[in-house]
Amino acid sequence: METTAEFFLALINIVFLDLILAGDNAIVIGLAARNLPPTTQKKAIIYGTGGAVVLRIIATILVVWLLNIPWLLLVGGILLIGIAYKLLTDDNSDHNDIKAGKSLGSAIRTIIVADAAMGLDNVIAVAGASKHNMLLVTIGLLISVPIVVWGSTLFIKLINRFPWIIYLGSAVLAYTASSMITDEKHFHAYFEGHQIIKYLFIALIIVGVLMAGHLKKKSQQRQSSTMS
Repeated sequence: METTAEFFLALINIVFLDLILAGDNAIVIGLAARNLPPTTQKKAIIYGTGGAVVLRIIATILVVWLLNIPWLLLVGGILLIGIAYKLLTDDNSDHNDIKAGKSLGSAIRTIIVADAAMGLDNVIAVAGASKHNMLLVTIGLLISVPIVVWGSTLFIKLINRFPWIIYLGSAVLAYTASSMITDEKHFHAYFEGHQIIKYLFIALIIVGVLMAGHLKKKSQQRQSSTMS
């Protein structure tokens, strides 16, 4: 049975993961509504984000249910390791295919469709961190989404000013991924019986992702400096 402290720690984890992975979504919202009048922009952002949240909650609940199927925790964990690595190496600059809506309805549709297409990383991360608790999923999204909508610019500025936030987010994702793998039904009994190996495995995944991402990022920076 989950204690209150464990519940709130998991909730903080989910909100943090949502915020770390929400940079793209915040940019999409801005791009989709940029050609609308200011008053209509607010409506597009509110309705579009509302629709995206409903879809996100449904998708996450479906993924939480799917993760009960044998081996899918392992698959989800491996996917999340890739997402943790991508978080460190992706420059998030590819938004050329996001068209600005010319009407309220088209802007809302763009926000919902784009968010659904880009939200796989959030869904897998939140599903893994929730430990099959649907209440955590719902509360976490309801807390984080208003922050994303109204405070996304500030949060992106914070990340740009303090790059270590991205490394922290990547470490949390890697921890969630490795925990999903150790919780896989076929491995769970072994890891529970060998706690030292379990924590060494988790540490290895976290350090491996951070080192690989850091080295790739440095390589990208060197390439861009030589090209310029």
